[in-house]
Amino acid sequence: MIVLEILGIIVGFGFLIFIHELGHFIAAKMCKVKVLTFALGFGPDIVKVKHNGTKYAIKAFPLGGVVLMAGEDPKKAKGESDEYLSLIWYKKIFIAFLGPFCNYLLAIILFAFIFNIWGASTISNSSKIGDVLANYPAAEAGLVSGDKIISIDGKSVNTWNDLCENLKDKADKETCFVVERGSYSFNVNMLVSKNPVTGTGVIGISSYVTHDDANFFKSVYLGSKIVIVQTLMTLKYLYNKIVSFEKPELSGPIGIMNIMADATKSGIDDYLKLLGAISVALGLFNLFPIPMVDGGMIVLFSIEGIIKKQISTKVVQIYNTIGLLFILAIFVFATYSDLLRLGIGKLLGK
Repeated sequence: MIVLEILGIIVGFGFLIFIHELGHFIAAKMCKVKVLTFALGFGPDIVKVKHNGTKYAIKAFPLGGVVLMAGEDPKKAKGESDEYLSLIWYKKIFIAFLGPFCNYLLAIILFAFIFNIWGASTISNSSKIGDVLANYPAAEAGLVSGDKIISIDGKSVNTWNDLCENLKDKADKETCFVVERGSYSFNVNMLVSKNPVTGTGVIGISSYVTHDDANFFKSVYLGSKIVIVQTLMTLKYLYNKIVSFEKPELSGPIGIMNIMADATKSGIDDYLKLLGAISVALGLFNLFPIPMVDGGMIVLFSIEGIIKKQISTKVVQIYNTIGLLFILAIFVFATYSDLLRLGIGKLLGK
């Protein structure tokens, strides 16, 4: 099982990053930029072949991919026509954009495949119970999937939103539930648990989900829709955190690897869903206007188009250095957050 989890992490991370780099590679070839190296993984070469001036290689550590273009490094740029930084501004934007675009395209394909094979899931907004988690109050009280909660401490519950709202302030409190099962109803008392992150009351249940078949066109539509929704929800979350001056909850490599390890044990559909979600997150992050990442380069080269003058390699070099420091700061913060979530914070006195 541990071997399966490790393979799931390596294959998942490697595949998502490789697809991103493949996008840059395809765009570079379309723009007639000389690609020095295109490789799967990093580290020393295991297998390599040279074709039309490009070294194609499989490297020792299959985590991601590498695309090395001529003139990509400002320090080594010579100003030749087949170099990346020598291109007209909109071609450089196209090369930068196609990496994140391929992550989005991959996510749509993955989600569409899931819908086509396993069907489309529809989450009910009724107070009907879907899954019941072990070792939580609902399971200990004998509730099962298909039961419907119709009141909490005498307050009527009609929708899932009603249920969540009524549970919000019940953490660590003895609470009376009226539950409907088939043609009869019964009362049950539970000591509501507390969500360790939000502090709200939880009893260990999820909303009821139905599954319907989806043809090719419906699958693609639903796959595209879920990608758009995830993007908008992420942007809304970050915006709310920024305007309220609150620290956002971020997952770094440790947190993502932990989630991927769990997904490998849950089944291929859950694993593919997670890959789709991470692919969206990877594509979106790379579109943020952060120096050094693709979005930052798109901003820089858009300025070139506005001022109608090529930005000097010295400015690009400084811009990338600022971006590197910013990304390192995000990495450290996200990793620290992962360690706290995994309980390491107790060792640090947090």
